[in-house]
Amino acid sequence: MADSFESKIQRQIERLQTRSCRALERDTTERRIRWFQKRYRDADRPILPSPRTAYELLFFEYMGLSREDLPVIAESEDKIVWLSHNRCQTLEACTALGLDTRTVCRDIYEKSTQALVSQIDPQLRFGRSYDEIRPYAGHCKEWIVRIRFESLMALALEEAMASKREGNKGYGAVVVMGNKIVARAHDTAATEQDPSLHAEVDAIRQAVRAQSDTNLCGAVLLSTCEPCPMCASLAVWANVTTIVYGASIEETARLGRSRIRIGAQEIVDRSPATIEVIGGVLADDCLSLYRPGEN
Repeated sequence: MADSFESKIQRQIERLQTRSCRALERDTTERRIRWFQKRYRDADRPILPSPRTAYELLFFEYMGLSREDLPVIAESEDKIVWLSHNRCQTLEACTALGLDTRTVCRDIYEKSTQALVSQIDPQLRFGRSYDEIRPYAGHCKEWIVRIRFESLMALALEEAMASKREGNKGYGAVVVMGNKIVARAHDTAATEQDPSLHAEVDAIRQAVRAQSDTNLCGAVLLSTCEPCPMCASLAVWANVTTIVYGASIEETARLGRSRIRIGAQEIVDRSPATIEVIGGVLADDCLSLYRPGEN
């Protein structure tokens, strides 16, 4: 017998009262990934990696919602935007407990939704307007956009080349929110005589200023080289959603670069944050930055 909507509200109230948002985010993420992998591990046909596919899989296959409750208001090859009007146990639970949906939905459901979308293609990015979210609006405005890691990494490579021209070490980074570039930077440690000024540090600082928010949930940090432990830790404290890099720490260490051999994934695994880590984007181009005698 299916659970009543009222019983779902009560269970959500109990979860919000007894568990932290971090724990609920982690559990929701794991549950959604398990569902996808069980359902599609042995699928006969590959899933088309499009915004429309992700939207339909998320809301109609996984959540079992009605199409009438989630009307699409804009759509292109690289973007789909909809308004959610469905009955929502989280909205009702937050109302009952006096909690702010802008905080609860961001802290628990933004990254866990992205985790499911990333199973289709991590270049598809889920987003939500926290200015248009219930009960502060009559709907929740949400979207999925496609970004292209290689094009964005090419911008990070441009930053790395600028770094070398200035007399720095040749690292570049870009931060993206949805399909909007909010920061691009390169290392300036040598020219500014500050060993903390790695490309990722400069980019995250720019992004925080651009967003007027120290919480970069939803952001993708792209770097020509795998972030060092300092930069990966800063990504954790900034709560980025995804780290994408070109060359790895181990690869650049073998080329003679001085590196602390602790990878970004290990930092994330030991942290409280849920962050996906993706390596090897334009890896050869990025490695060429660090080969002795090149560029």
